[in-house]
Amino acid sequence: MCDLCYQSKCPYIPPHPWNIDFPHLMLRAKAVKFQNGGVRAAEKILASTDAVGKLAGIPIVVNAVNAANQFKPARAALKQVLGVHPQAGVPKYHKHGDTLRGKVALFATCYGNYNEPGLGEDLIAVLEHNNITVSLAPTEQCCGMPKMELGDLRAVEKSMRANIPALASMVAKGCDIIAPVPSCALMLRQEWPLLFPDDAEVQRVAAAVFDPFEYLMERHRAGRLNTEFKQSLGKVAYHAACHQRVQKIGMQTRACLQLAPDTEVTVIERCSGHNGTYGVKEQSYPAAKKIGRPVVNKIKQAAVDHYGSDCPMAGRFIEHGMADGSATAHPVSLLRRAYSI
Repeated sequence: MCDLCYQSKCPYIPPHPWNIDFPHLMLRAKAVKFQNGGVRAAEKILASTDAVGKLAGIPIVVNAVNAANQFKPARAALKQVLGVHPQAGVPKYHKHGDTLRGKVALFATCYGNYNEPGLGEDLIAVLEHNNITVSLAPTEQCCGMPKMELGDLRAVEKSMRANIPALASMVAKGCDIIAPVPSCALMLRQEWPLLFPDDAEVQRVAAAVFDPFEYLMERHRAGRLNTEFKQSLGKVAYHAACHQRVQKIGMQTRACLQLAPDTEVTVIERCSGHNGTYGVKEQSYPAAKKIGRPVVNKIKQAAVDHYGSDCPMAGRFIEHGMADGSATAHPVSLLRRAYSI
């Protein structure tokens, strides 16, 4: 589901008599599997990011959840119940109320709301530093990407129907939409339009969706980006996320970070191995670690000051693979650091 077939050397993409869209061929297969009851309950729970986040984010409960995720006996139980590998890195949860506040329209994403609210806060700081008025989507649910990867297309449509009215209303008011997680941006601007081609509001919303650095660099080309950076970022290893690359926006993140003085960005275009829940499931965690090892090795060999990915989940999985006490830094957070705001 990386969707990169059209940017690699797949022999069946157009021009070819078969013209196979392999990712969506697999999606149809997954949809049949889901309808035939081939998806386990544990996988459905892992893909229910909104429900899990809301439950785990209850005050007091959140402390217990985060503590349990670091406790070996609890991780053994998690393996038995949900099939999560006991050594897999799992994201922390934040209590309700720690999520974003604000007056472009930000689609914060369930991961941003429940696991890394700091990402949205950093993005808002950067946007406002560039005199961009930021507001939040008044209502928001998971975009449906985890459910789509299970083949649960009914749940995907339910997510779309829950989100589109608010997003379409903001677009009608002249707002652009920024989604800080590449998978969610891809869902809004590509997958929803493919699945619901006759829905005019879906098409209008899709046309208004931007990646954060795509948006910032468009402003830069128009001479409207604040380039008064106060700090160098030094050497940065930047993992280009698959779901960002497939959107064909180019290396906007690298270009933006390199506007900071004395900053050198090394791009890594390889799969991190995380692939949603693939990087935590008992049966796939070892393979995920193996897939991500070349990325980890490149970062270690480069001896960089910072490393990270546009996909915060990929960044955390790389951090897990590094296993040296270092921490990933999202490019948006690095940009805020360069501004010293």
